[in-house]
Amino acid sequence: QVQVVESGGGLVQPGGSLTLSCSASGIRFSTYAMAWYRQAPGKQREMVATISPNLNRNYADSVKGRFAISRDNAKNTVSLRMISLKPEDTAVYYCHALNPPNAYWGQGTQVTVSS
Repeated sequence: QVQVVESGGGLVQPGGSLTLSCSASGIRFSTYAMAWYRQAPGKQREMVATISPNLNRNYADSVKGRFAISRDNAKNTVSLRMISLKPEDTAVYYCHALNPPNAYWGQGTQVTVSS
């Protein structure tokens, strides 16, 4: 049984930082591209950051220089370090695992940036 579980969300003030973690089980983690997506109220889900099995990284323009994605294949985890957070970063953040044709989503974790 595949499980993808996010953690680390919460309430943070503008300019603050937060680290999200995602643990995946039931898959051969090292062969999966991992990604973080987010969905704000009334908006479509959007890609935030991706990391390939060989550690190629991509970021949405809106988070470049502020967010950093990393993975630990020994622990089957992927993390998203977020700094200089802005109110517009408020969203539910989802972890995604992809190795076509297989794809799995986590349940999401809420990040709220507000004073």
